[in-house]
Amino acid sequence: MVKFPAIHPRQCASTSKHHKHRIEMFFTLLRQWVMTPIENYRLFHHFTRQDFVAQFAASIGGFLWLFVTPITHIIIYTFVFGTIFQLRALPEFGQTEFVIFMMIGYLPWFAFAEAVSKSPGLLLEKAGLITKVLFPVQIIPVVGTVVPYLTHAIGFGLLLVYLAAQGYLNLMWLWLPVIFLLQFLFTMGLVAILSALCVFLRDLQQLVSLVVITWFFLTPIIYPITLIQSESARELFLFNPMYSFVNLYREIILIGEFSIVHFQIILPVALISYLIGGWLFIRIKHAFGDVL
Repeated sequence: MVKFPAIHPRQCASTSKHHKHRIEMFFTLLRQWVMTPIENYRLFHHFTRQDFVAQFAASIGGFLWLFVTPITHIIIYTFVFGTIFQLRALPEFGQTEFVIFMMIGYLPWFAFAEAVSKSPGLLLEKAGLITKVLFPVQIIPVVGTVVPYLTHAIGFGLLLVYLAAQGYLNLMWLWLPVIFLLQFLFTMGLVAILSALCVFLRDLQQLVSLVVITWFFLTPIIYPITLIQSESARELFLFNPMYSFVNLYREIILIGEFSIVHFQIILPVALISYLIGGWLFIRIKHAFGDVL
């Protein structure tokens, strides 16, 4: 007969106390992440304004580049895929022009892509500040996400005004801020993870650029999903959160419908990304000063 060693009551109490401490620490770190922009609003506002203005400070065109870059991309993609390859919007979107169909997906993507692409260099660019000044470092990835989203939200807002004037406005548009917020939280989590890891793994800068480009072409933005002939291959797109975000924008704006399936995908993905990203950043930020 096998005898198992007896567990002393004190050992059980010690283990339980240890687990309780780890849980408390986890929520403490999360609180720091969530509350940082609120508790340090002046610093958050200063960094956001500084980075937003810095984008255009040294250029002759200034704020015009805010619209020139995405518009140029849209014209090129529309010409190649809409004119040369004769691609059209999905039938369920009626007679929607391909350029409108593409812009609704491209502008939110552009904010996401810019934030993620710049994330590996966020802490490296502020290495001098991080090593010499004591401040909540976790505010950097927050600002690094806010600035691209604030920048491209202007263009997206102008597109919505135009579409509303064209008669597309409907009650489902009330969901747009919710979807945009979830995409923002999803992005912030990724930005926090990548900016933190790149302090220790500098090669991530090149890798992230390649991943973002690949991710773009694997998301049906400049082409309709019907271009993928295989039904099983289409189902794989559900594992791409950005596909669900793009599809929700299009359904809500163009036909006034709301896909529960896509929402059930983006809600947990956005929250998990935001919370895990913030927790990881706060957990390892103490080591940044030793490496930068």
